[in-house]
Amino acid sequence: MFGLGTPELIVILAIAFLVFGGKKLPEIGEGLGKGIKSFKKSMSDVDEAKNKLVEENVPGLKEVNSIKEKVDQAKDITNVLKV
Repeated sequence: MFGLGTPELIVILAIAFLVFGGKKLPEIGEGLGKGIKSFKKSMSDVDEAKNKLVEENVPGLKEVNSIKEKVDQAKDITNVLKV
């Protein structure tokens, strides 16, 4: 994690405790956690929108994906039969 070890993190947390105090640290952590969660959600929403846009605008992509799924199912069946 950014090349930080345990001693460095302890020093950073001690400085944060001294600067912000014990009452503000949970609020800061909660806000940081909500921000990270919101960022991850927005990134996944962007990926989903991009994939949907690509599927809608590339002709024949849906058909190719359905054929690929059928081939994968056939491979799974043949692997089961080999055993």
